[in-house]
Amino acid sequence: MNDWHRIFAQNVLVPPHPQRARQLSKESTAFQCVLKWLEGPLIKQGILEVLSQVECHLRVSFFDVTYRHFFGRTWKSTVKPTKQLSRQLSRIVFNEPLYFHTSLNHPNIVAVVEVVTEGKKQDGTLQTLSCGFGILRIFSNKPESPTCASQDKRLRLYHGTPRALLHPLLQDPVEQNRHMTLIENCSLQYSLKPHPALEPAFPLLPENLLMSGLQQVPGLLPAPGDTGDALRKPRLQKSVTWYLDDLFFTLYPSLEKFEEELLELLVSDHFREGGGVLDSGALEILERRLHVGVHNGLGFVQRPQVVVLVPEMDVALTRSASFSRKVGSSSKTSSGNQALVLRSRLRLPEMVKHPAFAIVFQLEYVFNSPSGVDGNATSATSLSSLACMHTVRWAAWNPSLGAGPGRVTLPLQGGIQLNPFHRLVYKVPSASMSSEEVKQVESGTVQFQFSLSSEEHQDIPTEHASSTGAERRPSRKPPTSPSSPPAPALQGLAATQDSPVGPGLSLSQLAASSQSPAQRRSARPTLQQPGGSRPSPAQAQELPLEGRISHLEADLSQTSSVLETSIEQLQELPFTPLHAPIVVGTQTRSSASQISRASMVLLQSSGFPEILDANNQPAEAVNPTDPVKFNPQKEESDCLQSNEIVLQFLAFSRAAQDYRGTPWPKTVYFTFQFYRFPPVTTPRLQLVKLDTAGKTGSGPLSHVLVPINKDGAFDAGSPGFQLKYMVDPRFLKPGEQRWFLRYLAAQTLQLDVWDGDSLLLIGSAAVQMKHLLRQGRPAVQVSHELEVVATEYEQDMVVVSGDVSRLGSVRPIGVHTVVKGWLHLTLANVGHSCEQRVRKSSALPPSRSRVISNDGAGRFCGGSLLMSGGPRPARVVQAQKLADVDSELAAVLLSRPPGSAGPRSAGREADAVRRRKLERMRAVRLQEAGAECSGGRRTSVLAQQSIRAQHLRDLQVIDAYRERTKAESIASVLSLAITTHHTLYATLGTAEFFEFALKNPHNTQHTVTIEIDNPELSVVLDSREWRYLKDAAGLLTPVEEDMFRLQGSLSPQLYLRPREVIHIPFKYQSFSMGQLAQAQASAELHSEEGTDAGSTWKSSTMPTKHAKVVFRASRGKPLAVLCLTVEPQPHVVDQVFRFCHPELTFLKKAIRLPPWRTLPGAPMGMPADDPPVHVRCSDPNVICETQNVGPGEPRDVFLKVASGPSPEIKDFFVIIYMDHWLAVPVQTWQVYLHSLKRVDVSCVTGQLTRLSLVLRGMQTVRKVRAFTSHPWELKTDPSGVFVLAPHGVQDLHIGLRPWRAGSRFMRLNLVDVDYHQLVASWLVCLSCRQPLISKAFEITLAAGEGKGAHKRITYTNPYPARRTFHLHSDHPDLLHFKEDSFQVGGGETHTIGLQFAPGQRAGEEEILIYINDHEDKNEETFCVKVIYQ
Repeated sequence: MNDWHRIFAQNVLVPPHPQRARQLSKESTAFQCVLKWLEGPLIKQGILEVLSQVECHLRVSFFDVTYRHFFGRTWKSTVKPTKQLSRQLSRIVFNEPLYFHTSLNHPNIVAVVEVVTEGKKQDGTLQTLSCGFGILRIFSNKPESPTCASQDKRLRLYHGTPRALLHPLLQDPVEQNRHMTLIENCSLQYSLKPHPALEPAFPLLPENLLMSGLQQVPGLLPAPGDTGDALRKPRLQKSVTWYLDDLFFTLYPSLEKFEEELLELLVSDHFREGGGVLDSGALEILERRLHVGVHNGLGFVQRPQVVVLVPEMDVALTRSASFSRKVGSSSKTSSGNQALVLRSRLRLPEMVKHPAFAIVFQLEYVFNSPSGVDGNATSATSLSSLACMHTVRWAAWNPSLGAGPGRVTLPLQGGIQLNPFHRLVYKVPSASMSSEEVKQVESGTVQFQFSLSSEEHQDIPTEHASSTGAERRPSRKPPTSPSSPPAPALQGLAATQDSPVGPGLSLSQLAASSQSPAQRRSARPTLQQPGGSRPSPAQAQELPLEGRISHLEADLSQTSSVLETSIEQLQELPFTPLHAPIVVGTQTRSSASQISRASMVLLQSSGFPEILDANNQPAEAVNPTDPVKFNPQKEESDCLQSNEIVLQFLAFSRAAQDYRGTPWPKTVYFTFQFYRFPPVTTPRLQLVKLDTAGKTGSGPLSHVLVPINKDGAFDAGSPGFQLKYMVDPRFLKPGEQRWFLRYLAAQTLQLDVWDGDSLLLIGSAAVQMKHLLRQGRPAVQVSHELEVVATEYEQDMVVVSGDVSRLGSVRPIGVHTVVKGWLHLTLANVGHSCEQRVRKSSALPPSRSRVISNDGAGRFCGGSLLMSGGPRPARVVQAQKLADVDSELAAVLLSRPPGSAGPRSAGREADAVRRRKLERMRAVRLQEAGAECSGGRRTSVLAQQSIRAQHLRDLQVIDAYRERTKAESIASVLSLAITTHHTLYATLGTAEFFEFALKNPHNTQHTVTIEIDNPELSVVLDSREWRYLKDAAGLLTPVEEDMFRLQGSLSPQLYLRPREVIHIPFKYQSFSMGQLAQAQASAELHSEEGTDAGSTWKSSTMPTKHAKVVFRASRGKPLAVLCLTVEPQPHVVDQVFRFCHPELTFLKKAIRLPPWRTLPGAPMGMPADDPPVHVRCSDPNVICETQNVGPGEPRDVFLKVASGPSPEIKDFFVIIYMDHWLAVPVQTWQVYLHSLKRVDVSCVTGQLTRLSLVLRGMQTVRKVRAFTSHPWELKTDPSGVFVLAPHGVQDLHIGLRPWRAGSRFMRLNLVDVDYHQLVASWLVCLSCRQPLISKAFEITLAAGEGKGAHKRITYTNPYPARRTFHLHSDHPDLLHFKEDSFQVGGGETHTIGLQFAPGQRAGEEEILIYINDHEDKNEETFCVKVIYQ
């Protein structure tokens, strides 16, 4: 039995009740039902004592309550053990998805869930028992609306079995019947919701068939990843068009005798049923029809095509001689045994290369007879009850997957066995047949020639991909009126013009034929037109009716015309990423472990500074493995409100598995960002080897960290590097302490470890900070041993699956993580009392109130019109000269002559004031000189007259200037009376919400226009957003609907009544960072000093922003002015990504979000459905978006970034939101893109590949050195320090010998060794393949502390001359050679000595031995499989 027969026999469906089937057909609706868990005591203790190995499973069946009829097929879940079923609080978890679709949209169509236990009796036989059942209502009481509730529900269970539903006493509603008894404390947790994603798979799934998502459906691709649920988002397999030619049926002993005996039996049946005696010529064969369709074992993919067969002799008489010879040559029977021939080609576009797909044939005869017993004919309208069809034979061909064009002969089948058409079939020949000739022959054969199409469709995961998908799409066109004309011939139903025209039967004459369930199910899809267009509305009406055969009335003698096709818009496919996503948390997450006692002793003896509390007592040590109970009230009520956070970098140890001889870095430095402090880059720290290395469980504690002085020396006597952060009320904003405590409790601190010499990233580590919560203690400290993990991204590949890492998250293909070492780190929190418990009101920060009022802005304090500082609150003001106050007036006064004075530029105003003062000083000196010299008295008088004239001119200028600027100055000073100043403290991406209480001071109404000069500040126009922000802020002010009037892009307007006060909502939200990136430079923190608390409320790295809002009444008069001062604050960074990419190209990456419930900061109390995910980016030139791929699907954030020239580093922030209004981010990522020069290399593993890079000198002489990220595979020449001449050109030679096949990246840095600056950087894009393995060996060794083994292999020189060969291995730690190179004569054999090191653990390892020639080109490769036991 092949796959098709097995699947077909296992999936036979019971049809719905005939009365239900006669109802008007509706659109089929798809559902997903997840049976989650079963809880409660379901089995009595007595059953457990009788049965052994008791297991439990669920069964689900469809039931029609109205007609008390089970239909469909009973589905059975996986079997679960039931060891704890008798307990009161037992639970059995299934979590199995169930899918189906049905058009029986009625409240009485339910699903019955039965709980069945099975166990073995004492004699070993299997016993099954029903423990109860439940009734799952699929549709609501409204007939047209299926249930849409997707939240979890509980299904109550009843005593007994579902067979009780067949009892006539159980009337609807069944659940309220007195004969139904509930099982106490027992229920089934489930969820049921519509599943529109299943619609593309409707042609592959019969209606009313229950299928688990874990079951394989023929024609669907397997589910990506490890979920196995192929029906959650079904993807159709690639379809292939098959053609069938030269098809003919052979019936034994001959066609004439077969049909003669068939007519005799029909006449006999008619007489036996009491229909009277018919004449021999009364019953006629009107048509011989063939149904051909593609069946996937579950049902027909499309409605079977219907064509007309004709006897072979009729073809010879009506067609040319060439066709007669063609048919005659294909037939192997004599002229007396003629066949039924199809003269056209059959096209099957829905065929799929799958072992369960088969082509099914059904041979059907159409008969007609008079209605009366006397044989007289009646009118055509009365003949409708006598037009009947009988199926006489059927066959199924299940082609092999690699089948090519050829000829096929199949035996015909008949009788009472099951068939895909679910019809009664004429019996096969038997010994009781009257004819002696029929007894000796079979039931007939069908022969045809098949071929594949030359053009195959592309892979279509949905119904929108191609024309085949269009055929599989359900028809959505409405039916037309009954008066529509008959439809033209469809290719799927009609034969071509070569087929003969049948007798003149109308559609009503053939309407009496019963519809088969398979054809009723497949009546919904739309068939393809001969020209590729869709059916007309008339055809859409005729298609769902099975018995109405339009091809009988079609004009088949004419060529099929192509219908008019309209230009349709392309439909977008559901988004499926074509590259491997990067999962959040897997690339930088490292595990932290407790430091061993031996390591603690070694660290204590190394002389690290001790952490003391405020009383100079050692801080309390906390075990990092102990759980932390976070009590916010206890933290906030602590008397020590100042928190001094201390970070001590103690030691850095090498990973034990780093065996390739990688040079250990001599110096390291760290980069990180704590809370909202500026990012920190620590100084370079020297790695000093300990004299006595202590062994830990993970690796040796070998090197301590020592700071390096400016002269390059270091003092090993003072190891460790310490940083301190003072977080006190002076630093924290009002109400921020709770956020800081939440940050410590939930967030992790991410540290990047860099090589101080090569400037290459060694790896990243992450440490949880929850142990820094003091919980009332004076000081706490915790020591961690952190894994430093390096993440290596391979080149983009078309993969979307991955394996499961040990941390439980999905690690995609193409991302490799390696543990580089262990960082020993101590974190501490020392509590301090506040210096000033109560501050004066003037020292307090500006108000953090969400409601801003302008009541205090209505008073005018007076002041000068020319004072730019505005009115002063002081009562006594010292008089000043106008020229000294107004620079513009000073420039006017200096100009000569006054009448021709023109406007001066703003840059010369200060010079004008200075020159005027110099002239006054010169005049004073002239006056003093005139008083001393009697001879100069006349000169003094002239000077005084000149000064007096100058003063008169100045007074005239001042008077004219004051008159000109008086109106503007008065308006400016008066505007200060209606101006309100407010300060906002904003973080990146967070919406700062506030309301401005606008008051109308007049007794008349106004239409107020709101003008804003900053695009980051906006008015909240949507009342839903306003209400959401108010709820988040805890405001109780009223919300008004339709408050604002908008006119295109103009400013919003609102209506204000006399003396009315109204609250206007504003939102400030910034996605740009400004000059924050400059803070990435070296931090201004010292090892023994804390942060400067004097500049608590203003950060020099984040520039202050300003925004102004003017509320203007009619005619442009301002009612109020709001001046905002925005102080940006550093934000929290949850994740850091670093990508190296070739310069001047686009980086395209997908970053996969973890389940939203596990995200730190995710909102609690959300509904059962996944919340919406929105993403924003701080760089407007970065394309950042997320796609909604359906409920339950993982979310990916897609980035597209243009890299700059090398060695540019571009950094930006990605902000993730899970609320519709983008109010508060739940995640903030920082992305670094390192632009490097690209070098493409294609090579072979184990073989040396050489290439050169051109180095160009800088402005001055530099001492440089080349460093590589993979020094055991990539080597440079020169390998040490060399001089790079200014403006010179020099070659850097590279030798590449990779040990692992695949595509990956390597880094190459050229560093100035004196100033530790990056001169140049390259990204080596490696594409490596494995050589051909010529020999394979296998060896078994003992694992553990063994001595290894010595083995020998031989190698024969294939060349006639003497050659030198070199030996290499991809596992130098496991295999050593006796000699790394050898010489052997031509044709001679050399013995290679191998020394295998013992394995550390049991397992298998494949070691490759590369034999290279004198140029290091690979000659041969041996593979040795080592089994460690």
